[in-house]
Amino acid sequence: MKALKQSGLAIVATMTVVLAIPVAAQNVAHPAAANEAAKIQTSQVTAKRVIVVSLEDRKLALVEDGKVIKTYPVAVGKPSTPSPVGTFTIQRRVMNPTYSHDGRIVLPGPNNPVGSRWMGLSIHGYGIHGTNVPSSIGKAASHGCIRMAKADLEELYPMVAEGDTVELIGERNVETAQLFGGDQVPNPAAQPAAQTIVASTAPAPASSQANAPVVTPNQSRAAATVASLMLAGSM
Repeated sequence: MKALKQSGLAIVATMTVVLAIPVAAQNVAHPAAANEAAKIQTSQVTAKRVIVVSLEDRKLALVEDGKVIKTYPVAVGKPSTPSPVGTFTIQRRVMNPTYSHDGRIVLPGPNNPVGSRWMGLSIHGYGIHGTNVPSSIGKAASHGCIRMAKADLEELYPMVAEGDTVELIGERNVETAQLFGGDQVPNPAAQPAAQTIVASTAPAPASSQANAPVVTPNQSRAAATVASLMLAGSM
């Protein structure tokens, strides 16, 4: 995969809970309860969730409402095919994808190059997925995607959703130092302004790279867990 030199901006995924109470019941049966219900009805519970990946640290953090839920070691793009830098969103989630490239098809299983889960990003052709080379975790070894160990990937997968923000940060900054630790924080005078964990604008547009992989879920109910991952290059 080819690197995309751009800085993206985040979109925040929200979950809203609204409790509806019949108006008649509010006003007639229990006035005090009705007042409380009205307050609940107009309130919204919103969770701000973002995945932050430090390419330099080769680590991923799941952050929700400013709190770090979990961190994981990952593999990132190697120097010849680096991972993109910017803020994106999760656009597709696929369980047990089927790998296909140049007529070669690998069904779900231990030999699948993208493992048991695929989380495709809003930058076309890049995603967070597993690997059949677990020794690559913690290294700059991929073709641009973010690889995770099987157990870590399957733990993270149900905790995120389509629309969640993914920030890929190329150089260590104050935020990544706070998330992942370490003493080396760049000199603010010599580095670009630190990226924030939750930004406020739209994600970067999808890449027009012709050699990017595409995830195509199987529409059949019987084979819903076996989606097609059409690739023009190895991950």
